[in-house]
Amino acid sequence: MIQPQNDVNQIPTTRKMTPSGRLVVGVGVTLLLILSFFYFAFPTPAQAQSGPAATPTPVIDDTPPEAPNRVDVEPLARDEQISARLTSILKATGWFVDPAVQVQDGVVFLTGQTKTDEYKKWAGDLARSTQDVVAVVNQIRVLEPPIWDFQPAFARLREQWRGMVRALPLIGFSLFILLIAWVIARLGVIATRNSLRRREINPLLRNVIARAAGIFVFLIGLYVVFQVAGLTNAALTVLGGTGLLGLILGIAFRDITENFLASIFLSLQNPFCAGDLVEIAGITGFVQMLTTRTTVLMTPDGNHVQIPNATVYKSTIHNYTSNPNRRADFTVGIGYDDAIPAAQEVIMQVLAEHPAVLNDPEPLVLVDSLGSATVNLHIYFWLDGSRHSWLKVKSAIIRLVKRALQDAGVSMPDEARELIFPAAVPIQLLEADGAPLTGAAPRRRDAPQAAAESTTASTDAEGGLRSEAEEIEGQARHSRTPEDGENLLKPPADTQKSP
Repeated sequence: MIQPQNDVNQIPTTRKMTPSGRLVVGVGVTLLLILSFFYFAFPTPAQAQSGPAATPTPVIDDTPPEAPNRVDVEPLARDEQISARLTSILKATGWFVDPAVQVQDGVVFLTGQTKTDEYKKWAGDLARSTQDVVAVVNQIRVLEPPIWDFQPAFARLREQWRGMVRALPLIGFSLFILLIAWVIARLGVIATRNSLRRREINPLLRNVIARAAGIFVFLIGLYVVFQVAGLTNAALTVLGGTGLLGLILGIAFRDITENFLASIFLSLQNPFCAGDLVEIAGITGFVQMLTTRTTVLMTPDGNHVQIPNATVYKSTIHNYTSNPNRRADFTVGIGYDDAIPAAQEVIMQVLAEHPAVLNDPEPLVLVDSLGSATVNLHIYFWLDGSRHSWLKVKSAIIRLVKRALQDAGVSMPDEARELIFPAAVPIQLLEADGAPLTGAAPRRRDAPQAAAESTTASTDAEGGLRSEAEEIEGQARHSRTPEDGENLLKPPADTQKSP
Protein backbone atom coordinates (compact mmCIF):
# COMPACT_ATOMS: atom_id res chain seq x y z
CA MET A 1 0.00 0.00 0.00
CA ILE A 2 2.96 2.31 0.58
CA GLN A 3 5.04 1.23 -2.46
CA PRO A 4 2.52 2.43 -5.12
CA GLN A 5 2.39 5.82 -3.41
CA ASN A 6 6.19 6.10 -3.67
CA ASP A 7 5.88 5.24 -7.36
CA VAL A 8 3.56 8.22 -7.83
CA ASN A 9 6.02 10.59 -6.24
CA GLN A 10 8.96 9.18 -8.20
CA ILE A 11 7.62 9.71 -11.73
CA PRO A 12 10.56 10.70 -13.96
CA THR A 13 10.27 14.39 -14.76
CA THR A 14 12.59 17.14 -15.80
CA ARG A 15 10.73 19.85 -13.88
CA LYS A 16 10.44 20.40 -10.16
CA MET A 17 7.01 19.69 -8.82
CA THR A 18 5.08 22.93 -8.30
CA PRO A 19 3.04 23.65 -5.15
CA SER A 20 -0.13 22.97 -7.12
CA GLY A 21 1.19 19.52 -8.13
CA ARG A 22 2.08 18.70 -4.54
CA LEU A 23 -1.38 19.85 -3.49
CA VAL A 24 -3.06 17.58 -6.04
CA VAL A 25 -0.95 14.60 -4.97
CA GLY A 26 -1.67 15.28 -1.29
CA VAL A 27 -5.40 15.52 -1.94
CA GLY A 28 -5.28 12.26 -3.93
CA VAL A 29 -3.45 10.37 -1.21
CA THR A 30 -5.81 11.71 1.45
CA LEU A 31 -8.89 10.69 -0.51
CA LEU A 32 -7.35 7.29 -1.19
CA LEU A 33 -6.95 6.74 2.54
CA ILE A 34 -10.56 7.78 3.05
CA LEU A 35 -11.56 5.34 0.30
CA SER A 36 -9.69 2.51 2.02
CA PHE A 37 -11.38 3.33 5.32
CA PHE A 38 -14.86 3.21 3.79
CA TYR A 39 -13.96 0.06 1.87
CA PHE A 40 -12.92 -1.84 5.00
CA ALA A 41 -15.51 -0.35 7.34
CA PHE A 42 -18.51 -0.77 5.00
CA PRO A 43 -18.03 -3.72 2.62
CA THR A 44 -20.19 -3.71 -0.47
CA PRO A 45 -22.76 -6.47 -1.16
CA ALA A 46 -20.55 -7.86 -3.93
CA GLN A 47 -17.70 -8.29 -1.48
CA ALA A 48 -19.98 -10.01 1.00
CA GLN A 49 -21.22 -12.45 -1.64
CA SER A 50 -17.80 -13.20 -3.15
CA GLY A 51 -16.13 -13.99 0.19
CA PRO A 52 -15.89 -17.61 1.37
CA ALA A 53 -18.50 -18.83 3.82
CA ALA A 54 -17.02 -18.90 7.33
CA THR A 55 -17.68 -21.90 9.56
CA PRO A 56 -19.59 -20.68 12.62
CA THR A 57 -17.72 -21.07 15.87
CA PRO A 58 -18.86 -20.41 19.43
CA VAL A 59 -16.56 -17.40 19.54
CA ILE A 60 -18.24 -15.48 16.72
CA ASP A 61 -21.76 -14.29 17.48
CA ASP A 62 -23.36 -15.84 14.42
CA THR A 63 -27.12 -16.12 14.24
CA PRO A 64 -28.09 -19.83 13.89
CA PRO A 65 -30.17 -20.83 10.91
CA GLU A 66 -33.86 -21.23 11.42
CA ALA A 67 -34.96 -24.70 12.50
CA PRO A 68 -37.01 -26.68 9.98
CA ASN A 69 -40.73 -26.73 10.38
CA ARG A 70 -40.71 -30.48 11.08
CA VAL A 71 -38.13 -33.25 11.45
CA ASP A 72 -39.59 -36.68 10.63
CA VAL A 73 -37.94 -39.73 12.18
CA GLU A 74 -40.33 -42.59 11.50
CA PRO A 75 -44.09 -42.77 11.46
CA LEU A 76 -45.19 -43.01 15.10
CA ALA A 77 -41.63 -42.39 16.39
CA ARG A 78 -40.77 -43.77 19.81
CA ASP A 79 -39.35 -41.62 22.65
CA GLU A 80 -35.87 -43.20 22.47
CA GLN A 81 -35.73 -42.53 18.73
CA ILE A 82 -36.60 -38.86 19.24
CA SER A 83 -33.97 -38.57 21.99
CA ALA A 84 -31.25 -40.18 19.91
CA ARG A 85 -32.04 -38.09 16.86
CA LEU A 86 -32.03 -34.77 18.70
CA THR A 87 -28.89 -35.65 20.68
CA SER A 88 -26.96 -36.44 17.51
CA ILE A 89 -28.03 -33.16 15.90
CA LEU A 90 -27.02 -31.06 18.91
CA LYS A 91 -23.61 -32.72 19.13
CA ALA A 92 -23.04 -32.36 15.40
CA THR A 93 -23.38 -28.57 15.56
CA GLY A 94 -20.62 -28.16 18.11
CA TRP A 95 -22.47 -25.28 19.70
CA PHE A 96 -23.39 -27.09 22.92
CA VAL A 97 -21.45 -28.52 25.85
CA ASP A 98 -22.64 -31.92 27.18
CA PRO A 99 -26.00 -31.81 25.42
CA ALA A 100 -28.57 -34.33 26.70
CA VAL A 101 -32.09 -35.06 25.49
CA GLN A 102 -34.71 -37.01 27.46
CA VAL A 103 -38.17 -37.83 26.06
CA GLN A 104 -41.14 -39.02 28.09
CA ASP A 105 -44.48 -39.52 26.38
CA GLY A 106 -43.53 -37.05 23.63
CA VAL A 107 -42.28 -34.38 26.07
CA VAL A 108 -38.66 -33.40 25.31
CA PHE A 109 -36.30 -32.24 28.12
CA LEU A 110 -33.18 -30.43 26.84
CA THR A 111 -30.15 -30.01 29.13
CA GLY A 112 -26.56 -28.90 28.64
CA GLN A 113 -24.69 -25.64 28.17
CA THR A 114 -24.25 -23.14 25.33
CA LYS A 115 -22.66 -19.71 24.80
CA THR A 116 -25.54 -17.61 23.45
CA ASP A 117 -29.28 -17.30 23.83
CA GLU A 118 -29.67 -17.75 20.06
CA TYR A 119 -28.24 -21.27 20.28
CA LYS A 120 -30.59 -22.11 23.16
CA LYS A 121 -33.61 -20.84 21.24
CA TRP A 122 -32.48 -22.73 18.14
CA ALA A 123 -32.35 -26.01 20.08
CA GLY A 124 -35.87 -25.45 21.42
CA ASP A 125 -37.23 -24.70 17.94
CA LEU A 126 -35.50 -27.82 16.61
CA ALA A 127 -37.15 -29.99 19.25
CA ARG A 128 -40.60 -28.54 18.57
CA SER A 129 -40.19 -29.29 14.88
CA THR A 130 -39.41 -32.96 15.51
CA GLN A 131 -42.02 -35.61 14.66
CA ASP A 132 -44.37 -36.72 17.45
CA VAL A 133 -43.05 -34.13 19.96
CA VAL A 134 -45.84 -32.90 22.21
CA ALA A 135 -43.98 -30.29 24.29
CA VAL A 136 -40.43 -29.02 24.89
CA VAL A 137 -38.81 -28.15 28.22
CA ASN A 138 -35.63 -26.20 27.38
CA GLN A 139 -33.26 -26.41 30.36
CA ILE A 140 -30.07 -25.54 28.46
CA ARG A 141 -27.96 -23.05 30.47
CA VAL A 142 -26.27 -20.11 28.77
CA LEU A 143 -22.66 -19.72 29.92
CA GLU A 144 -21.45 -16.30 31.11
CA PRO A 145 -18.56 -14.99 28.94
CA PRO A 146 -15.26 -14.26 30.74
CA ILE A 147 -14.47 -10.63 31.59
CA TRP A 148 -11.04 -10.60 29.87
CA ASP A 149 -12.03 -12.25 26.61
CA PHE A 150 -9.96 -10.97 23.66
CA GLN A 151 -11.10 -13.62 21.24
CA PRO A 152 -13.81 -11.42 19.62
CA ALA A 153 -11.27 -8.62 19.09
CA PHE A 154 -8.72 -11.02 17.59
CA ALA A 155 -11.40 -12.51 15.37
CA ARG A 156 -12.39 -9.05 14.13
CA LEU A 157 -8.75 -8.19 13.43
CA ARG A 158 -8.30 -11.41 11.47
CA GLU A 159 -11.41 -10.61 9.49
CA GLN A 160 -10.14 -7.10 8.74
CA TRP A 161 -6.78 -8.49 7.67
CA ARG A 162 -8.42 -10.95 5.30
CA GLY A 163 -10.52 -8.09 3.90
CA MET A 164 -7.40 -5.99 3.38
CA VAL A 165 -5.63 -8.81 1.55
CA ARG A 166 -8.67 -9.32 -0.65
CA ALA A 167 -8.75 -5.56 -1.37
CA LEU A 168 -5.10 -5.31 -2.47
CA PRO A 169 -5.92 -5.74 -6.18
CA LEU A 170 -8.55 -3.00 -5.95
CA ILE A 171 -6.13 -0.68 -4.12
CA GLY A 172 -3.44 -1.27 -6.73
CA PHE A 173 -5.88 -0.57 -9.53
CA SER A 174 -7.07 2.58 -7.74
CA LEU A 175 -3.49 3.80 -7.38
CA PHE A 176 -2.92 3.16 -11.07
CA ILE A 177 -6.01 5.20 -11.98
CA LEU A 178 -4.91 8.02 -9.67
CA LEU A 179 -1.46 7.97 -11.25
CA ILE A 180 -2.94 8.18 -14.74
CA ALA A 181 -5.32 10.97 -13.60
CA TRP A 182 -2.44 12.91 -12.06
CA VAL A 183 -0.33 12.63 -15.22
CA ILE A 184 -3.25 13.70 -17.42
CA ALA A 185 -4.01 16.56 -15.02
CA ARG A 186 -0.40 17.77 -15.21
CA LEU A 187 -0.44 17.59 -19.01
CA GLY A 188 -3.78 19.40 -19.02
CA VAL A 189 -2.38 22.19 -16.83
CA ILE A 190 0.64 22.64 -19.13
CA ALA A 191 -1.46 22.52 -22.30
CA THR A 192 -4.04 24.96 -20.94
CA ARG A 193 -1.36 27.39 -19.76
CA ASN A 194 0.39 27.30 -23.14
CA SER A 195 -2.87 27.76 -25.01
CA LEU A 196 -3.85 30.75 -22.88
CA ARG A 197 -0.36 32.23 -23.18
CA ARG A 198 -0.87 32.52 -26.94
CA ARG A 199 -4.01 34.54 -26.26
CA GLU A 200 -2.10 37.01 -24.04
CA ILE A 201 -4.33 36.46 -21.03
CA ASN A 202 -3.31 37.84 -17.64
CA PRO A 203 -0.76 35.55 -15.89
CA LEU A 204 -2.85 35.18 -12.70
CA LEU A 205 -6.03 34.31 -14.59
CA ARG A 206 -4.05 31.95 -16.83
CA ASN A 207 -2.68 30.04 -13.82
CA VAL A 208 -6.09 29.89 -12.13
CA ILE A 209 -7.79 28.48 -15.25
CA ALA A 210 -4.98 25.97 -15.86
CA ARG A 211 -5.02 24.68 -12.28
CA ALA A 212 -8.82 24.48 -12.27
CA ALA A 213 -8.67 22.34 -15.42
CA GLY A 214 -6.07 20.04 -13.81
CA ILE A 215 -8.12 19.65 -10.62
CA PHE A 216 -11.23 18.86 -12.68
CA VAL A 217 -9.41 16.07 -14.53
CA PHE A 218 -8.05 14.67 -11.27
CA LEU A 219 -11.53 14.71 -9.70
CA ILE A 220 -12.80 12.66 -12.65
CA GLY A 221 -10.12 10.07 -11.85
CA LEU A 222 -11.23 10.03 -8.21
CA TYR A 223 -14.83 9.55 -9.27
CA VAL A 224 -13.80 6.55 -11.38
CA VAL A 225 -11.96 5.09 -8.38
CA PHE A 226 -15.04 5.45 -6.16
CA GLN A 227 -17.22 3.91 -8.84
CA VAL A 228 -14.92 0.90 -9.19
CA ALA A 229 -14.89 0.46 -5.42
CA GLY A 230 -18.68 0.66 -5.26
CA LEU A 231 -18.56 3.62 -2.87
CA THR A 232 -20.53 6.18 -4.85
CA ASN A 233 -22.63 7.21 -1.85
CA ALA A 234 -19.52 7.47 0.29
CA ALA A 235 -17.90 9.61 -2.43
CA LEU A 236 -20.86 11.97 -2.41
CA THR A 237 -20.65 12.16 1.38
CA VAL A 238 -16.94 12.96 1.27
CA LEU A 239 -17.41 15.55 -1.47
CA GLY A 240 -20.27 17.13 0.46
CA GLY A 241 -18.12 17.29 3.58
CA THR A 242 -15.29 18.77 1.54
CA GLY A 243 -17.60 21.47 0.19
CA LEU A 244 -18.79 22.29 3.70
CA LEU A 245 -15.18 22.46 4.88
CA GLY A 246 -14.35 24.77 1.99
CA LEU A 247 -17.27 27.04 2.96
CA ILE A 248 -16.05 27.17 6.56
CA LEU A 249 -12.49 27.94 5.47
CA GLY A 250 -13.77 30.58 3.07
CA ILE A 251 -15.59 32.36 5.91
CA ALA A 252 -12.59 32.02 8.24
CA PHE A 253 -10.15 33.40 5.64
CA ARG A 254 -12.54 35.93 4.12
CA ASP A 255 -9.96 38.72 3.89
CA ILE A 256 -7.40 36.49 2.15
CA THR A 257 -10.02 35.27 -0.33
CA GLU A 258 -11.24 38.82 -0.94
CA ASN A 259 -7.70 40.05 -1.69
CA PHE A 260 -7.10 37.10 -4.04
CA LEU A 261 -10.30 37.75 -6.01
CA ALA A 262 -9.50 41.48 -6.11
CA SER A 263 -6.07 40.69 -7.58
CA ILE A 264 -7.78 38.71 -10.37
CA PHE A 265 -10.14 41.59 -11.17
CA LEU A 266 -7.34 44.16 -11.06
CA SER A 267 -5.16 42.08 -13.37
CA LEU A 268 -8.09 41.76 -15.80
CA GLN A 269 -9.09 45.43 -15.79
CA ASN A 270 -5.51 46.84 -15.68
CA PRO A 271 -6.29 50.22 -14.06
CA PHE A 272 -2.51 50.85 -13.86
CA CYS A 273 0.78 49.40 -15.07
CA ALA A 274 4.14 48.98 -13.41
CA GLY A 275 5.79 52.38 -12.97
CA ASP A 276 2.58 54.44 -13.11
CA LEU A 277 2.17 57.32 -10.69
CA VAL A 278 -1.14 56.75 -8.92
CA GLU A 279 -3.05 57.89 -5.86
CA ILE A 280 -4.92 55.16 -4.00
CA ALA A 281 -6.70 55.63 -0.66
CA GLY A 282 -4.92 58.97 -0.17
CA ILE A 283 -1.44 57.49 -0.87
CA THR A 284 0.52 58.75 -3.89
CA GLY A 285 3.35 56.70 -5.32
CA PHE A 286 4.80 54.80 -8.24
CA VAL A 287 3.37 51.30 -8.75
CA GLN A 288 6.03 48.61 -8.26
CA MET A 289 4.15 45.30 -8.36
CA LEU A 290 0.80 43.60 -7.89
CA THR A 291 0.73 40.26 -6.08
CA THR A 292 -2.13 38.01 -5.05
CA ARG A 293 -2.33 39.88 -1.73
CA THR A 294 -1.20 43.50 -2.03
CA THR A 295 -0.31 46.32 -4.39
CA VAL A 296 3.15 47.77 -3.69
CA LEU A 297 3.76 51.50 -4.20
CA MET A 298 6.92 53.54 -3.78
CA THR A 299 6.12 57.06 -2.59
CA PRO A 300 8.09 60.10 -3.82
CA ASP A 301 9.89 60.18 -0.45
CA GLY A 302 11.26 56.65 -1.05
CA ASN A 303 8.96 54.53 1.16
CA HIS A 304 7.44 51.20 0.12
CA VAL A 305 3.71 51.08 0.87
CA GLN A 306 1.66 47.87 0.64
CA ILE A 307 -2.08 48.34 0.08
CA PRO A 308 -4.41 45.30 0.27
CA ASN A 309 -5.90 44.51 -3.13
CA ALA A 310 -9.43 44.61 -1.74
CA THR A 311 -8.83 48.22 -0.64
CA VAL A 312 -7.33 49.07 -4.04
CA TYR A 313 -10.28 47.55 -5.91
CA LYS A 314 -12.86 49.41 -3.80
CA SER A 315 -11.01 52.76 -3.73
CA THR A 316 -10.94 55.66 -6.17
CA ILE A 317 -7.75 55.37 -8.24
CA HIS A 318 -6.08 58.52 -9.61
CA ASN A 319 -3.70 57.51 -12.40
CA TYR A 320 -1.48 60.45 -13.23
CA THR A 321 0.41 58.51 -15.91
CA SER A 322 -2.49 57.42 -18.09
CA ASN A 323 -2.59 61.01 -19.45
CA PRO A 324 0.95 62.51 -19.32
CA ASN A 325 -0.37 66.09 -19.50
CA ARG A 326 -1.07 67.53 -16.10
CA ARG A 327 -2.47 70.89 -14.99
CA ALA A 328 -0.92 72.89 -12.16
CA ASP A 329 -2.22 76.10 -10.58
CA PHE A 330 -1.44 78.74 -7.97
CA THR A 331 -2.83 82.11 -6.78
CA VAL A 332 -1.20 85.57 -6.68
CA GLY A 333 -2.65 88.82 -5.30
CA ILE A 334 -2.20 92.28 -6.79
CA GLY A 335 -3.12 95.70 -5.43
CA TYR A 336 -6.48 97.37 -5.97
CA ASP A 337 -4.78 100.32 -7.66
CA ASP A 338 -3.16 98.06 -10.31
CA ALA A 339 -4.80 97.30 -13.63
CA ILE A 340 -5.96 93.71 -13.79
CA PRO A 341 -5.57 93.32 -17.62
CA ALA A 342 -2.00 94.60 -17.42
CA ALA A 343 -1.14 92.08 -14.69
CA GLN A 344 -2.78 89.31 -16.71
CA GLU A 345 -0.73 90.22 -19.77
CA VAL A 346 2.48 90.15 -17.74
CA ILE A 347 1.70 86.71 -16.33
CA MET A 348 0.61 85.35 -19.73
CA GLN A 349 3.90 86.53 -21.19
CA VAL A 350 5.82 84.54 -18.55
CA LEU A 351 3.76 81.41 -19.23
CA ALA A 352 4.19 81.73 -23.00
CA GLU A 353 7.98 82.02 -22.76
CA HIS A 354 8.53 79.13 -20.32
CA PRO A 355 9.70 75.93 -22.13
CA ALA A 356 7.84 73.50 -19.83
CA VAL A 357 4.41 75.12 -20.20
CA LEU A 358 2.24 73.67 -22.98
CA ASN A 359 0.43 75.89 -25.42
CA ASP A 360 -2.32 73.32 -25.93
CA PRO A 361 -4.25 73.30 -23.65
CA GLU A 362 -3.57 77.01 -23.33
CA PRO A 363 -2.72 78.60 -19.96
CA LEU A 364 -5.24 80.83 -18.21
CA VAL A 365 -5.02 83.77 -15.82
CA LEU A 366 -8.43 84.30 -14.20
CA VAL A 367 -9.68 86.65 -11.49
CA ASP A 368 -10.47 84.41 -8.57
CA SER A 369 -11.69 86.66 -5.74
CA LEU A 370 -11.50 90.10 -4.12
CA GLY A 371 -9.59 89.95 -0.88
CA SER A 372 -9.33 92.49 1.93
CA ALA A 373 -6.21 94.08 0.42
CA THR A 374 -5.64 92.26 -2.90
CA VAL A 375 -7.30 91.15 -6.07
CA ASN A 376 -6.52 87.43 -6.30
CA LEU A 377 -5.57 86.03 -9.71
CA HIS A 378 -5.61 82.25 -10.29
CA ILE A 379 -3.05 80.97 -12.78
CA TYR A 380 -3.60 77.66 -14.62
CA PHE A 381 -1.04 76.02 -16.90
CA TRP A 382 -0.37 72.55 -18.37
CA LEU A 383 2.87 70.57 -18.55
CA ASP A 384 4.07 67.20 -19.84
CA GLY A 385 4.28 65.02 -16.74
CA SER A 386 6.35 62.37 -18.54
CA ARG A 387 9.19 64.87 -19.03
CA HIS A 388 8.90 67.45 -16.25
CA SER A 389 8.16 67.45 -12.56
CA TRP A 390 5.06 69.49 -11.82
CA LEU A 391 6.49 70.58 -8.44
CA LYS A 392 9.66 71.95 -10.02
CA VAL A 393 7.83 73.67 -12.89
CA LYS A 394 5.34 75.24 -10.47
CA SER A 395 8.21 76.61 -8.37
CA ALA A 396 9.88 78.12 -11.45
CA ILE A 397 6.64 79.70 -12.71
CA ILE A 398 5.89 81.32 -9.32
CA ARG A 399 9.41 82.73 -9.17
CA LEU A 400 9.23 84.17 -12.68
CA VAL A 401 5.72 85.63 -12.22
CA LYS A 402 6.79 87.42 -9.04
CA ARG A 403 9.83 88.90 -10.84
CA ALA A 404 7.79 90.00 -13.86
CA LEU A 405 5.12 91.70 -11.73
CA GLN A 406 7.75 93.60 -9.78
CA ASP A 407 9.46 94.73 -12.98
CA ALA A 408 6.10 95.94 -14.36
CA GLY A 409 5.42 97.98 -11.20
CA VAL A 410 2.48 95.82 -10.13
CA SER A 411 2.17 95.79 -6.34
CA MET A 412 1.55 92.60 -4.39
CA PRO A 413 0.28 93.71 -0.95
CA ASP A 414 0.31 91.48 2.08
CA GLU A 415 -3.18 91.12 3.46
CA ALA A 416 -1.89 90.26 6.92
CA ARG A 417 0.34 93.35 7.42
CA GLU A 418 -0.78 96.17 5.10
CA LEU A 419 -3.79 98.53 5.30
CA ILE A 420 -4.98 100.14 2.12
CA PHE A 421 -6.69 103.57 2.36
CA PRO A 422 -8.91 104.61 -0.53
CA ALA A 423 -7.61 108.25 -0.37
CA ALA A 424 -4.18 109.62 0.39
CA VAL A 425 -3.46 110.40 4.02
CA PRO A 426 -2.20 114.02 4.43
CA ILE A 427 1.04 114.47 6.32
CA GLN A 428 1.82 117.76 8.18
CA LEU A 429 5.03 118.49 10.09
CA LEU A 430 4.67 120.31 13.42
CA GLU A 431 7.03 122.28 15.59
CA ALA A 432 7.91 121.22 19.12
CA ASP A 433 5.21 123.50 20.51
CA GLY A 434 2.66 122.10 18.09
CA ALA A 435 2.72 124.93 15.54
CA PRO A 436 2.80 123.95 11.86
CA LEU A 437 6.27 123.72 10.38
CA THR A 438 6.68 125.98 7.36
CA GLY A 439 9.31 126.07 4.68
CA ALA A 440 10.04 122.34 4.74
CA ALA A 441 8.33 119.89 2.44
CA PRO A 442 7.72 116.41 3.75
CA ARG A 443 10.19 113.87 2.54
CA ARG A 444 8.76 110.88 0.70
CA ARG A 445 10.15 107.48 1.42
CA ASP A 446 11.13 105.71 -1.73
CA ALA A 447 9.71 102.26 -2.38
CA PRO A 448 12.20 99.44 -1.86
CA GLN A 449 13.86 98.21 -4.99
CA ALA A 450 13.30 94.56 -5.95
CA ALA A 451 16.31 92.36 -5.45
CA ALA A 452 17.98 91.01 -8.56
CA GLU A 453 16.50 87.60 -9.46
CA SER A 454 17.27 85.07 -12.13
CA THR A 455 15.10 85.14 -15.21
CA THR A 456 16.06 81.64 -16.36
CA ALA A 457 13.46 78.89 -16.70
CA SER A 458 14.98 76.97 -13.74
CA THR A 459 17.61 77.48 -11.10
CA ASP A 460 20.10 75.17 -9.41
CA ALA A 461 17.97 75.16 -6.29
CA GLU A 462 15.03 73.86 -8.30
CA GLY A 463 17.20 71.03 -9.66
CA GLY A 464 16.09 71.47 -13.22
CA LEU A 465 12.63 70.67 -14.50
CA ARG A 466 13.18 66.97 -15.25
CA SER A 467 10.86 64.42 -13.63
CA GLU A 468 12.23 62.50 -10.65
CA ALA A 469 10.49 59.27 -11.70
CA GLU A 470 13.70 57.76 -13.06
CA GLU A 471 15.55 58.35 -9.78
CA ILE A 472 12.72 56.77 -7.79
CA GLU A 473 12.57 53.78 -10.15
CA GLY A 474 16.32 53.34 -9.72
CA GLN A 475 15.91 53.33 -5.95
CA ALA A 476 13.14 50.74 -6.28
CA ARG A 477 15.32 48.46 -8.40
CA HIS A 478 18.17 48.54 -5.87
CA SER A 479 15.98 48.21 -2.78
CA ARG A 480 14.56 45.08 -1.19
CA THR A 481 11.11 44.17 -2.41
CA PRO A 482 8.86 43.91 0.69
CA GLU A 483 6.37 41.53 -0.96
CA ASP A 484 7.26 38.14 -2.41
CA GLY A 485 5.33 36.64 -5.28
CA GLU A 486 4.82 36.92 -9.01
CA ASN A 487 4.24 40.40 -10.38
CA LEU A 488 0.85 40.38 -12.10
CA LEU A 489 1.17 43.82 -13.70
CA LYS A 490 1.84 44.51 -17.33
CA PRO A 491 5.11 46.33 -18.07
CA PRO A 492 4.73 49.97 -19.09
CA ALA A 493 4.49 50.71 -22.79
CA ASP A 494 7.54 52.10 -24.58
CA THR A 495 5.75 55.32 -25.36
CA GLN A 496 4.40 55.76 -21.85
CA LYS A 497 6.72 56.66 -19.00
CA SER A 498 6.10 57.46 -15.42
CA PRO A 499 5.81 61.16 -14.55
